[in-house]
Amino acid sequence: MKKTVKILAIVIVFVLIAALLQRLLTPKYMTDLIEGSMVSQYYREYGDHDVIFLGDCEVYSNYSPLKMYEDYGITAYIRGSSQQLIWQSYYILKETLRYETPRVVIFNVNSMRYSEPVSEAYNRLTIDRMRWSSEKIGIIKASMTEEESFLSYVFPILRYHSRFDKLTEEDIEYLYRTKDNTFEGYLLNMETRPVGDLPAKRPPKNYAFAEICYDYLDRMEELCRENGIKLVLVKSPCLYPYWYEEYDEQISSYAGEHGLIYYDLTKARDEIGLDFSTDTYDGGVHLNLYGAEKLSAYISEKLRDDLGLTDHRGEADIEARYIEKLKEYHKATEGEK
Repeated sequence: MKKTVKILAIVIVFVLIAALLQRLLTPKYMTDLIEGSMVSQYYREYGDHDVIFLGDCEVYSNYSPLKMYEDYGITAYIRGSSQQLIWQSYYILKETLRYETPRVVIFNVNSMRYSEPVSEAYNRLTIDRMRWSSEKIGIIKASMTEEESFLSYVFPILRYHSRFDKLTEEDIEYLYRTKDNTFEGYLLNMETRPVGDLPAKRPPKNYAFAEICYDYLDRMEELCRENGIKLVLVKSPCLYPYWYEEYDEQISSYAGEHGLIYYDLTKARDEIGLDFSTDTYDGGVHLNLYGAEKLSAYISEKLRDDLGLTDHRGEADIEARYIEKLKEYHKATEGEK
């Protein structure tokens, strides 16, 4: 009996040490590569949102949910991540439905251009901080590159065991705590870098979107339809990477066949009022705060007029939820406009 207790104690100590090391060595995404913290912030803020955005940097850089609520009373949240691929958007949508059922899901179609995983680094930014569920298992299996293993997601220490020489103060400070890095999923950026010379256009040999992308778009459409959710397709109004007319035609055709709304916002830049000498922080790829607030106003009016979304301002329970959020948002943007 004593021998058994001793062995059990050794095993427990070993497991605790391994768990501590795993937590220490796993990237925290709090002050560096903060895009990796976006997915997990949702678990602290999920609620009764009218709108859920899905997609890559073209959503989390370009739309401000708090501005949508402040000016139009629309409650929205962005479940975006860096280089979020369409199968990742699908599984994140499935996971979201565990927590709430929005009236509208807005999917940014930029990822239709990608038919296979891009890199482990981008996978980690989307997947590492997801809660364990069947959706996380699905997203891992769909996203892994040939060099990755499933076990390295189950036990991140297998992937990050060599980070000892890369540890920083962030790894200690956020060992057992976290913080919010976005405003309802919007990654605030107030810098301005006007558009300059854009890369030369190099059209692809084949404009056709891959079958796997249509397969996941079908799954997303079916999931929304079964849950009474209106799926809206958008293409954010960046200047680069180029969104070719052949891409637009395919999405327009899909939307028409399935009775979906599709906003190609690359064609609405003037109507939105965007000025790429002032409204971008990286030369026309993403919008800064000023551009994001213009785009948020535009999409809010579209959603109100085309889908009749409710103005929740004045509703006590919802207003109470947004009071502090808006105070923080105004504090972060104070004096910058």
